[in-house]
Amino acid sequence: MPVPKNEYLSEVWKDGIFNNKVVFCTGGAGTICSAQVRALVHLGANACIVGRNVEKTERMAKDIATARSGAKVIGLGAVDVRDPSSLNKAAARCATELGSLDFVIAGAAGNFLAPMTQLSTNAFKSVMDIDVLGSYNTVKATLPYLAQSAGKHRSDGTTPCPSGTGGRIIFVSATIHYTGLPLQTHVSVAKAGVDALAQAVAIEQGPLGITSNVIAPGPIGGTEGMERLARPEDLTASKKRIPAGRLGTVKEIADATVYLFSDAANYVNGETLVVDGGAWRTHGVNPSGSFQYPDFLLSDEVVAGVKGGKKAKL
Repeated sequence: MPVPKNEYLSEVWKDGIFNNKVVFCTGGAGTICSAQVRALVHLGANACIVGRNVEKTERMAKDIATARSGAKVIGLGAVDVRDPSSLNKAAARCATELGSLDFVIAGAAGNFLAPMTQLSTNAFKSVMDIDVLGSYNTVKATLPYLAQSAGKHRSDGTTPCPSGTGGRIIFVSATIHYTGLPLQTHVSVAKAGVDALAQAVAIEQGPLGITSNVIAPGPIGGTEGMERLARPEDLTASKKRIPAGRLGTVKEIADATVYLFSDAANYVNGETLVVDGGAWRTHGVNPSGSFQYPDFLLSDEVVAGVKGGKKAKL
């Protein structure tokens, strides 16, 4: 059963902008990454998604293929991003069976909640291996194909490239390491490493025409991560601290992906696109203080009860 378009893609994008392009995605069976790939497939791309769970990955590949008649989507299970040879074989199969490898989404990640006192060395290492080493292995496995694609689809910024765009990679990161967050030491360190890796790729591979950017999702509703890491009773308070006043949607992450892979982002390289409704800016907001956010701001009340309040005019 095809997923309704409005659940994974906005109406602003032109059909066919990714015709004859191929996207390779690690963690492609996940809620966010599958929406990213589905949007690209809807707009003309073919895809290869990889993951550790064979049944889940293959099932998701078939589901994503319903986004466009005639789409080719390969689901490769039993692929561990921590194993370079596993990724090398997957990337080679993708390029061979689909004809190229133009875009990469490094989305495989691990997460759980634990205070540092209960976080073992092995648990910390596990997240580092999946997020950081896995992202590096993904780069190494796909770099030859990305360089080839970038050479075919270079843009001078003014003349439209008749064959579209190519040679681009997006790393899926987070925002928690911007300010720090309890119970997420391992993920904070790992995502900081992913961001640094993306910047290094942008600098070193930019001369070949490859662009490397980061999408940092905030709290996204209906995702596996949100279901596993947040209690339902905590969501109301969490949403109140988001300036946008709501959780994000996977469609909004997919739209950011389409932008970074499209002709509109030809000159965007080494950047982090935060898609979180402004959430990380309010990490320090006290949800139970006298001036609750955003209620006090919306009430138009005057600050009172503190020495630092504005004095009334005489």
